[in-house]
Parts: sequence; C-alpha cells; structure tokens
Amino acid sequence: MLTLKGKTLFITGASRGIGLAIALRAARDGANVAVAAKTSDPNPKLEGTIHSAAAAIEQAGGHALPLMCDIRDEAQVAAAVAKTVDTFGGIDICINNASAISLTPIDKTEPKRFDLMFGINTRGTFVTTQACLPHLKKSANPHVLMMSPPLDMKPQWFAGHVAYSIAKYGMSLCVLGLAEELKVDGVAVNALWPRTTIATAAIKNVLGGDKLMRMSRSPEILADAAHLIFTQPAKTFTGNFLIDDTFLHKVGGVTQFEDYRIDPAMPLAPDFFVPADSVPPPGVKIASITMLKS
Repeated sequence: MLTLKGKTLFITGASRGIGLAIALRAARDGANVAVAAKTSDPNPKLEGTIHSAAAAIEQAGGHALPLMCDIRDEAQVAAAVAKTVDTFGGIDICINNASAISLTPIDKTEPKRFDLMFGINTRGTFVTTQACLPHLKKSANPHVLMMSPPLDMKPQWFAGHVAYSIAKYGMSLCVLGLAEELKVDGVAVNALWPRTTIATAAIKNVLGGDKLMRMSRSPEILADAAHLIFTQPAKTFTGNFLIDDTFLHKVGGVTQFEDYRIDPAMPLAPDFFVPADSVPPPGVKIASITMLKS
C-alpha cells in the first residue's frame, strides 16, 4: 500500500506545524483528515486554525473535517471521533501529535503547568487512542502514531525539565504497552521523533527564536516519515521508536535531506531525546552542544 487515498486520519493538534504537515501529505493522496485542535479563532501569536487547516487540506486534494477539540476532555474527544466516523465512515489512522511544552526546573514548574502537559501529552494520547480504537480495529491497515521520543532513560533528558520529560515519555510508554497489547487486533502502534529541531511555533516562541528556527528542518520531513509509516503493513510493523531521517533512509531509501533544511548555511540543531548511539544517515551533520552555545 503506497497511497493513503480514501483513508481517514484523525490528527490531534493539526491546525499548524507538524500535525498540519502530516495532514497535507496525506491530502495529496486524496485522504480524509479530521483536524482535531483547540484553535478555532485566529490567534496573533499562533498561525493557523482548524478552519485554515481544513481549507489547505481541501486545496491539497484531500477531504477535511475541522473539529474544535480539547483532548484533555474525554467527552470532546468522543464527540470528535463520532463526528469523524459519521462523516467519513471510519478511522484508519490515529495521530497523537498535540503536545504542550514548558522547559522549567522543578522550582519554577507550577502544578497547573504540570497538569497541562500531562493532560495533553500523556493522558490526551491515551484518551484519543482509546476513543479511536473500536474504529481502528475495523480498518484494513490500522495505525496509531505517537509523536514522541525513544525511551532513552538518561538523566540528561530529565534534569532541568522533569515535568515535560515525564509527560512526553508518557506518550512513548503508551507505544511500548499498546503495541504489544494491540498485536492481537492487528493495530500498529509506533513512535516518531525528529533528529533535529523542527521549525514550529514551539521553537520560535518557546525555545530559541529566529536563530534556532534557521538551524531547524521543516515539518515536511516528519510528514514524509509518517506517510512511510502508514504505508507499512500494520500487522508486522509495530512497536518501533523511529528517528525521522534514519527511518526515511533505511526504509524509504532517501539519500537527500538538504531540501528539508530551513537555512542550508546554518548547522543543524539536535533535538532533545535522540539517543547518542543513533547515527545520522550518510552526509547528515548535526551541530554539537558546544556549537549551539557559541
């Protein structure tokens, strides 16, 4: 299966960034996309709404359903899933992309901020997958994808931002357990994570501004990697913790990654959580921490 034509994707946080890029890649195949996100009205600080995303998906060749949905509320998730099934007849792919980030040490992390990250990242992933599952089981090639990191349990990935790391690794623990639990149903559960920072609102507004944006790759690299995942056989391709460029190279045969760079003149910035033994594809060079600080 090399195309997602006629398949239905339920994507959380799809109004912008990585979620929207995945949606647009599927739309080019003629897929149906449920855009489940909180942003219904324009926000001066954040580009995109569920409506602008839906329009872009339609323009790209897909069919879109904009759904205002806070995944912390299981009733809203259930309603969004039901509307998707009523509209498109089922769900083939569930993408848990929505995420909250706050890189603060323990003394600067308010409990409500912890609850926000855990509620969206870990609990939201669990609730969304749970709601989609009865419909995924009816699909010919069902996939669940978490946009979450490999389970590399090194202190460096936790110190200084314990709350965020717990919440993000919670998504990956869902992969670990659900991949095994759902094997009997033929539902694939995988994780995908970028080797480098990705040019999104989080990078621009939270982490590093213009310089880090220029050192990043575009969301399209994750969109292409996700598309490749969804075209794998669900019964055998499950329980994987994938790094975008390595997966595209080893499975997709991709050898050229320059087109994904925002600014080829800038070194590529490494993302959090990428294991030290994860080797980039040939020709890909990642900046060291020392280079980032200079």
